[in-house]
Amino acid sequence: MTFTQPPKDPIQRALFRAPIWLYRLGLGAVLGGRFVLLTHRGRSTGEARQAVLEVVGGNDTTGTVLVASGFGDRSQWFRNIRVEPRVLFQVGNRRRRGTAELLPPEESGRVLAHYAQQHPELAAAMMRGLGHDVGDSVAEYERLGADPVDGIPVVRLVPDSEEARFPDFSAPRETDVPRPRG
Repeated sequence: MTFTQPPKDPIQRALFRAPIWLYRLGLGAVLGGRFVLLTHRGRSTGEARQAVLEVVGGNDTTGTVLVASGFGDRSQWFRNIRVEPRVLFQVGNRRRRGTAELLPPEESGRVLAHYAQQHPELAAAMMRGLGHDVGDSVAEYERLGADPVDGIPVVRLVPDSEEARFPDFSAPRETDVPRPRG
């Protein structure tokens, strides 16, 4: 089965969007570091939109995450972040505010080639599912990532210097506890 176009059928869309519910239910850790929940703004409506994407690389020290747009600029999330690059993203249970940066084509090619070297079976399955015949050649992954027209662009999610603060309702903070007047 291939998905050379983003899913339009309601059942396919629901299956593609199912991982979002894992994150919404607080179960993002189940997906580990292999996936990221990306929250972005719709380019027309300005409303918050979400997509779960496979992580193709990153830096644990800085919190930077690399994701590939398998459908190129046909992906709605990709089109949206090009208009409004400010995003929220979550890997496991760690949430961050940040900026989405489109990598230059040559760098996208190197990232895809590296991903193919690290995860050859997953990379091959992903490319077949997207309708690309790349074979076993790392050079083909590099060519595909570097193709600015029909290729697979890579986006870097860079966290802000200060981590996103999301409400923690598990225990009151000292400043939130009312003190009796005395």
